[in-house]
Amino acid sequence: MKKDLSLYIHIPFCVHKCKYCDFLSFDNESYGTMLRYVDSVCQEIKLYTPVADKYIVRTIYIGGGTPSILDETLITNILAFIRKTFEVDRFVEITIEANPGTVKYHKLLAYRSIGINRLSIGLQTADDELLKKLGRIHNFDQFVAGYNSARRAGFKNINVDIMSGLPGQDVHSYVDTLTRVMEFEPEHISAYSLTVEEGTPLAEDTALLNMIPNEDTDRQMYALTKKVLAAHDYVRYEFSNYAKDGYECRHNKVYWTGGEYIGFGIGASSFFKGQRFTNIRDINEYITLMEETAEQFVKRQDKLKLYDEVTERMRTDVVTMYIDRRMEEYMFLGLRMTKGVSRKEFERIFNKDIYDVYGEVINKYVDEGFMISDGDSVRLNDRGIDVSNIILSDFLLD
Repeated sequence: MKKDLSLYIHIPFCVHKCKYCDFLSFDNESYGTMLRYVDSVCQEIKLYTPVADKYIVRTIYIGGGTPSILDETLITNILAFIRKTFEVDRFVEITIEANPGTVKYHKLLAYRSIGINRLSIGLQTADDELLKKLGRIHNFDQFVAGYNSARRAGFKNINVDIMSGLPGQDVHSYVDTLTRVMEFEPEHISAYSLTVEEGTPLAEDTALLNMIPNEDTDRQMYALTKKVLAAHDYVRYEFSNYAKDGYECRHNKVYWTGGEYIGFGIGASSFFKGQRFTNIRDINEYITLMEETAEQFVKRQDKLKLYDEVTERMRTDVVTMYIDRRMEEYMFLGLRMTKGVSRKEFERIFNKDIYDVYGEVINKYVDEGFMISDGDSVRLNDRGIDVSNIILSDFLLD
């Protein structure tokens, strides 16, 4: 029986990099570089041919960067190589991220024609002045146009990203964004709080930093998110993710439940064959390696040996996930979901009762009113979610 597998494709190109962004992405790259990079991603996918027959792909996520910056034919090529290399489930979930400033109707039609069935649009805020401060390339009207185009193109599963704690944002403007987004009735909303990352333009901009709401205001926004969205039938199923019934993101749930996935492209992370690893981050080094691999793939018969050689050169931060580490991650990630972790699944995966491993810490936080343990579920309640960083650190094993 084939194992379930998810795939992530990293497209590191943007029209303009936002001030808060610390993702591995670049702006103003030439079309030639983009073309060579996509060819390299396709070759990396092809490299997995010797091991692909043991898996069936259930979800695919094309992220970035701004994937919608690419010509739609390049996205078509990537998906074609995936389908040629792997068996893809008939009911696969395929998501592509899009910036409202790059969403075009003809691209959306092309996406639908090649099987992309989920769109994630990065709005962040409905306030045009805030968008300018963040360095976003779009305004709210462009979001509206792009969203309506997506519906006309046939998308029936759309996520909208929004952010709280932005420079100059107050509770009123944040709730206004929530309300205006809900008027469009997307199936999914991701609501994140701004994190100031070192090395970003935002971290160096004292004026903007001084405009960031204080911690109390940010917590008020966080609390209002659940309240306002719940009133419109959105259910929080993970700390920052809300969905209408039946529209939870299947791909992200793979990450949170310890499923296997492969990331293609520079800096992409994977959990595959019991190891966690990250691809090299240098785009020129990556392209050169993949172009060399393409030549070798034609010449050599021993494709499995070539796969071993190239992946060893390409992978960084390789960690073999022994059982203790896997159990820690299972709890760290699983407790991000509001339904928590399943005792039966824990025992099935690790052949151990969750209480034999974590009984002391679970009982501690249940008694203190931060966790709930009933039936098959062990989960954080609202109080526990508020202090989750502290609680989750107690699930480290000695």
